Amino acid sequence: MHRIRRRYTWILALLLVLLPAAASANEAHGASVPGELDMKSYIFGHIGDAYDWHITTIHGKHISIPLPCIVFDGGPHVFMSNRMEEHGYTLNENGKLVNAATGKRPLDISITKNVCSLLLSSILLVVLILLTSRWYRRHDALKEAPRGLPGLMEMLITMVTDDIIKEGVGKDWEKYAPYLLTAFFFIFLNNLLGIVPFFPGGANLTGNIAVTLFLAVCTFLAVNLFGNKHYYKDIFWPEVPAWLKVPLPLMPLIEIIGMFTKPFSLMVRLFANILAGHIMLLGVMAVIFLTAKLGPALNGSMTVIAVIFGVFMDILELLVAFIQAYVFTMLSSVFIGLSRQQPEHETKQIETTQ
Repeated sequence: MHRIRRRYTWILALLLVLLPAAASANEAHGASVPGELDMKSYIFGHIGDAYDWHITTIHGKHISIPLPCIVFDGGPHVFMSNRMEEHGYTLNENGKLVNAATGKRPLDISITKNVCSLLLSSILLVVLILLTSRWYRRHDALKEAPRGLPGLMEMLITMVTDDIIKEGVGKDWEKYAPYLLTAFFFIFLNNLLGIVPFFPGGANLTGNIAVTLFLAVCTFLAVNLFGNKHYYKDIFWPEVPAWLKVPLPLMPLIEIIGMFTKPFSLMVRLFANILAGHIMLLGVMAVIFLTAKLGPALNGSMTVIAVIFGVFMDILELLVAFIQAYVFTMLSSVFIGLSRQQPEHETKQIETTQ
């Protein structure tokens, strides 16, 4: 009986996640004709950034949370996004804020939807860590096993540390554990929040290439700033036949290109997988409204199929949310470990001395 209740609870939870997205799809982000779904506005409105946080649409009226706009255009200007036109600004065809009189873009550091999501998720992550730390300050972990949130966090931290960081980085892994653990939990938490279609979730943060670019740059700096002399020797003077190095530095050039392609692959992999997952899920739910004109029989059957397939896609997105955080952390650990590894002959000398 308890198992059946748990199953129905999970099904209900998934439906509660899917139905708000489906309910807002028909009117949200501007259907060009009443009752007709504008797919371009619908999809790009959900995955794109915005100067307000759209909650829902009721009888054609958009309910949104206005966000602060901060621009420098001959001086600083601060105003809420719902009062943009009063201050002489509007949005261009790409959804970017421009001066209504000149049409030029000012220096824009506004708190957009993605920025707001970034701040909220960072605060949430700090709260989760502090709550876990609070339990360990009040209990003896050697005598009592943590439960609930501290138990979940301990399991994840232990898994990432033992299976990823120690194995990937190797010696001196403790120096890099804070960054790698932060990267894992930041990506994982934002991936999960991106699946939830209602506030404070629904922002496509890890599906934004600017965010994944910053994470990739952090890994790039960790690899190249703390790489040892053997790492740079293998790049600028690798152990290959001399004709591959002089007069044409073919192998050094390939190695230098590899320095940038590794973080580039991290950036694109995370961005593309999360973005594609969101688009697929939105497309599945849009089938309900795209088939509305085909009659109640076909529309009803397609609605059932769309909801079932949407539940499956949501479960798959939960798995992808974890896998992408795991892969980014694992590859970052491996890249850092490769930049600090010792040559084989020196490693054998150290082991013999010990």
